[in-house]
Amino acid sequence: MRATWKDCIIAESDNTTVVEGNHYFPPESLKREHFRDSSQQSTCPWKGTASYLDVVVGDEVNSGAAWYYPEPKSAAKEIRGRVAFWRGVTVQA
Repeated sequence: MRATWKDCIIAESDNTTVVEGNHYFPPESLKREHFRDSSQQSTCPWKGTASYLDVVVGDEVNSGAAWYYPEPKSAAKEIRGRVAFWRGVTVQA
């Protein structure tokens, strides 16, 4: 699977985990130069607290376009530390 934004590959992996239709990429598959920490968080009743990353390509920033669960609840343990995308990021094979 490949995640792209602004025609730039930001993550690529043959080992994603799909939960609720979202592909969660292993952290080592991210091209780190395109990510920065965000203070944004949200809570899912069964997965736990999500942290967010901004996606950066050139001078453009897609705020909070990536999320992950650093300490998920036991029901979502398979996505611990894995990263998923939204807000215009395209994920495709």
